[in-house]
Amino acid sequence: MMLRVLSVASEAVPLVKTGGLADVAGALPAALAPHGVELTTLVPGYPAAMKALKPKGKQLRVLHSYDDLLGAKARLVAGKLGEQPLILLDAPGLFARDGGPYGDAAGNDWSDNWRRFAALGRAAADLAGGLVPARTFDVLHAHDWQAGLAPAYMRFAPLPGSTPLPSVMTIHNMAFQGFFGHEHFLALGLPRTAWSMTGVEYHGGIGFLKAGMEAASVITTVSPTYAKEIRSPDFGMGLEGLIISRGDRVRGIVNGIDPADWNPANDTHIPATYTAGSIARRTANKRALEAEFGLEPGDGPLFIVVSRLTWQKGMDVLVEVLDHLVGIGGRLALLGSGDAGLVAGLTAAAMRHPGRIGLKFGYDEALSHRMQAGGDAILVPSRFEPCGLTQMYGLAYGCVPVVARTGGLADTVIDANLAALAAGAATGIQFSGVTYPALADAISRAVALYQQPVAWRSLQRSGMQADFSWGQSGRAYADLYRELTGKA
Repeated sequence: MMLRVLSVASEAVPLVKTGGLADVAGALPAALAPHGVELTTLVPGYPAAMKALKPKGKQLRVLHSYDDLLGAKARLVAGKLGEQPLILLDAPGLFARDGGPYGDAAGNDWSDNWRRFAALGRAAADLAGGLVPARTFDVLHAHDWQAGLAPAYMRFAPLPGSTPLPSVMTIHNMAFQGFFGHEHFLALGLPRTAWSMTGVEYHGGIGFLKAGMEAASVITTVSPTYAKEIRSPDFGMGLEGLIISRGDRVRGIVNGIDPADWNPANDTHIPATYTAGSIARRTANKRALEAEFGLEPGDGPLFIVVSRLTWQKGMDVLVEVLDHLVGIGGRLALLGSGDAGLVAGLTAAAMRHPGRIGLKFGYDEALSHRMQAGGDAILVPSRFEPCGLTQMYGLAYGCVPVVARTGGLADTVIDANLAALAAGAATGIQFSGVTYPALADAISRAVALYQQPVAWRSLQRSGMQADFSWGQSGRAYADLYRELTGKA
């Protein structure tokens, strides 16, 4: 039996992307289709999304018009995300702005984000309740805090005459919770009963993620290990008590990667394509990457980093360890943006080691492909990582991951200990504790293994042969939806 699921997210590839949430929301529809699930994605009508949707010379197909959606005129317009159904919330007063999805070009959050994403949640709850008779659903799936009010609206203020659907609240990163002042509560259009510890109230304000976690039938995270970690204060970010109280209603499903976009055998972004059977061809990509970053050509290991430059990602410890990395024969190519202090620290290190450390600040999707194809190892020293995608891209491209033992990093990389190496099962290097000694030791291990060509090629091939496509993850989500609906 075909299941129909409404997925609501603040971003989705290829319409808009700031991080891994977009990759997941964009990939899920196609991943679920083979398992008898039709997933419709609801996303805000940002300018780029509206431009991508509008047919040339044709009018948009309007499913519903709001005269007043939390104070804004809005429309629900239909389209396609690949071959799967898409709905955009076209509300120019909320979303037609220059800058990013959450703030202006200077990086300042929009002051009315509470209203913008409450409107998204309200629209999702209405659609789930049968607002558009031709679009009925069996499950509501909300992603991160921006969609957190969708299950709450469905629970506390459902569309008149509707029956609330089972719902899933997926946490992509517990650190981002969507907390706003209590003064906005009345404008949300929720009943007084929603202002409670089991509703939207959180420490005297409104907690969007917390509200979704309370109201949803099931909470999922993007890896099994992260689902366990967020039960502790170190990872729960103040919501560990709620996670514990939900018991077995908290599940972990690892994200996948799309082999249509990330496959070195046919990647149009890289100079030389290759497979697990022709890894030697990667050398051409390494030479090209060295030139692109102004690095001295050499036979020593080329480490790469593709990351937000934040404390969460362990970039402060990376800055500390760069002299050691260069001192034992390594080089670094880094692509990222973030904290100004970290940018300054990285810049100073590059000045100390010209030709050994190359930096590019910002984000470039095509360049990230070239880095995975040309780098020898990718460093991911995150203090916490709900899932992580860059290490999976590294595995697919034979760029050996060196990762902290946390969250999805622990679930997707098999450490090159003696037993795993002997069995040919190792795919990377794990280390515990994001500290200078731990990261320095992991980098030293990587350099030592790189100097053993047979062992290094074994790591590369094992990673490239691992299956991190959306096939298994899609089936896991489909099974969860069927569990919630009772539909086999």
